[in-house]
Amino acid sequence: MALAPTPPAALGVGPNGRFPVLPRPDLQWTPEVEAATAHLYERVSRVIPPVEWPFFAPYVKAINDIKKTRNAVILAHNYMTPEIYHCVSDYIGDSLQLAKLAAKSEADVIVQGGVYFMAETSKILNPDKVVLIPDADAGCSLAASITGADVRALRAKYPGVPIVAYVNTSAEVKAEVDICCTSSNAVKVVESLGVDRVIMVPDRFLAQNVAAQTKVKIIAWEGACEVHERFTAEEIQNYKADHPGLKVIAHPECPREVVEVSDFSGSTAAMIDYVRTKHPARVLLVTECSMADNIAAETVGTQFIRPCNFCPHMKRITLPKILDSLLYIREEVTVDPAIAERARRSVQRMIDLG
Repeated sequence: MALAPTPPAALGVGPNGRFPVLPRPDLQWTPEVEAATAHLYERVSRVIPPVEWPFFAPYVKAINDIKKTRNAVILAHNYMTPEIYHCVSDYIGDSLQLAKLAAKSEADVIVQGGVYFMAETSKILNPDKVVLIPDADAGCSLAASITGADVRALRAKYPGVPIVAYVNTSAEVKAEVDICCTSSNAVKVVESLGVDRVIMVPDRFLAQNVAAQTKVKIIAWEGACEVHERFTAEEIQNYKADHPGLKVIAHPECPREVVEVSDFSGSTAAMIDYVRTKHPARVLLVTECSMADNIAAETVGTQFIRPCNFCPHMKRITLPKILDSLLYIREEVTVDPAIAERARRSVQRMIDLG
């Protein structure tokens, strides 16, 4: 875990002028910290060794205490590490779930446990709230693969064809499209437009997997997720051969041939629901590696076979950085009001589909 940055030399008002800087808490492992966090360690004891907990626990306690002072909530994507996901988050879920929760939040401060485009989405839906991303460099290969100018060029090339943007895009891109989608509702969004062809940006594999489920012609952009594009059908078939009875659950950002040799494909929320309801004896999650840890922490009787394609962007979010973001109101996310207004329409249109 990364060390916390040096605190301000003197306490005062945070960078945005709305909140005071808070004194840094003591982060020692003490009997009091152990007692206060024991119930939280029970949640993660299957995936975090006892030797590691004395390092995490002081941060967990401090963050949970400061959230009350700040009237803050932490939104944690399913790819967050277990000590964040299970021990300090207030809301967990995939990008669609977090978008909806961000729109309903009554907190003054929202801390986004995820990557930058998610924090932008929270800000778009909550323009009057302070939205923090604990590390502003927590990016996304998909979001980086397309710009607003690219979308405008697509409109010129395909006049009249609606454009659907995966939520893994910047606010600038969301402002240029007709509607957003997530991996869990992409088919529904595409078919809601009532046309015979649409443009989908930026994930070519999600577009291919949607095209296999609808009669609507999909024109795809050429972006890809650096985690999911590395999986191969041969790799999945080898795992199946080595582990008889293995159930393989793939994310729709995986290549089409990977999805075709899997037993189920769905969003991170759908993948979690599959494990919880089907109770497979052995399962392989074809997605970012923290997902298996987070489900395994609360699942008894299922063996997780764990290929681990690591997302370096998600892993930039750590307990020390979350603590600093709350103490000093650092890394506040802002979106130009004109862009935010247009982006909000495309996000809200998606949410209104239900």
